[in-house]
Amino acid sequence: MNGKNMEINGIKSILLVEDDPQDAELTLAALEEHNLANKVAVVRDGEKALDYLYRRGEFKTRAGGNPILVLLDLKMPKVNGLEVLKTIKADGDLKTIPVVVLSSSREMPDLVECYQHGVNAYVVKPVDFGEFMKAVKQLGIFWAAINEPPPAGKEEAKHETAAAHPAPGG
Repeated sequence: MNGKNMEINGIKSILLVEDDPQDAELTLAALEEHNLANKVAVVRDGEKALDYLYRRGEFKTRAGGNPILVLLDLKMPKVNGLEVLKTIKADGDLKTIPVVVLSSSREMPDLVECYQHGVNAYVVKPVDFGEFMKAVKQLGIFWAAINEPPPAGKEEAKHETAAAHPAPGG
């Protein structure tokens, strides 16, 4: 398989929550190499992220379904990344979405609090351009192509569980 032209079929969207336009562009460029960039929804603050996830406001007409991954900055206007994380992990319909924090913060309290609230990974943004690109590519490939996501919704999960474990006598 040629890594440069690797296309991942059937991939769902990735939600990128990043208020820094330069970091957002770098992230998209890194994902583009693996044909993931056209599947990335970008929002600039936590409030918009929640609107996207709950299909409110400007996102009320977006196609249903959860993103396969949320790439989340911590330090943002309106609603910060930690509050977005808490909301996602407290919601029965959203809590199975993998959330990866991409932050410039190496502060131990940020790291600990994110993990206490269910973050799936915490990645400190490398300062070096090449290292940043490499880190984002690896994240995109792992979460979008290698990781097996949870079923799309509760009903689908119930159906699959029932089929795998039929009732006695049924």
